[in-house]
Amino acid sequence: MIKESVTRFGRKGVDFIETTGMMGVFLFNCFYHVFRPPHKIFSIIKQIHFIGARSTIVIVFTGLFTGMVLALQGYHNLKDFGSTDLLGSAVGLGLIQELGPVLTALMVIGRAGSAMCAEIGIMRHSEQIDALECMGIDPYRFLMVPKFIAAIISLPILTFIFDIAGILGGYLVGVVLMGVSEGSYFQGMYNSVDWADVQLGFVKSLIFAILIVWIATFKGYFLHILKSGGHGAEGVSRVTTDTVVLSSVMILASDYLVGTIML
Repeated sequence: MIKESVTRFGRKGVDFIETTGMMGVFLFNCFYHVFRPPHKIFSIIKQIHFIGARSTIVIVFTGLFTGMVLALQGYHNLKDFGSTDLLGSAVGLGLIQELGPVLTALMVIGRAGSAMCAEIGIMRHSEQIDALECMGIDPYRFLMVPKFIAAIISLPILTFIFDIAGILGGYLVGVVLMGVSEGSYFQGMYNSVDWADVQLGFVKSLIFAILIVWIATFKGYFLHILKSGGHGAEGVSRVTTDTVVLSSVMILASDYLVGTIML
């Protein structure tokens, strides 16, 4: 019994190390081709439209209601201390430093990351990737590079849109509904938010973009090798679910690490 448990634990450890190594090599190959022009501009624009433009409405509504909730809770908490003039600072810092990049990334995972994984997984299952290799077309340059470049461009812009929508939502609740002074709302935000806070949110959005595309494309590309994968629709559904879960956990973990380093 003990021997079987140790063997099972060791096998899982070896699988984890092997998968981690595969992910590292995969990321290196992707970046190697990202920095080797020329690139197919049309493919990059197509991916920007898919990852960025088609996520805009979701990001706007998510940011708007996040800002509204943040302002509502912040107002009632600050009111007990007679500090409602700090509402703008609380909303601005909370959105720009933390909630903007994190919630934007989580929304993109659910809308675009899962679709990217399923797309690559289906191409692997139907042997389209093998066909590309037989024709001498590099799958990394043809499939991965446009997604990486598009995500790196789109995530910071979507985060910016989220922040603006959240600040507007906070204004609607704090100023219009709760009666906080409009001047104190924006002046407090102006006094407390500086370039370092904006830079923190920007760096987070770049890191989250890389994580999303890295995990999504890796899971789909190695569908036939991964233990959680397999063949057919069931295998695609499993790796897609794993992509969403792993990407979400990695974003929350990296959010803490980046905040620890930069704050």
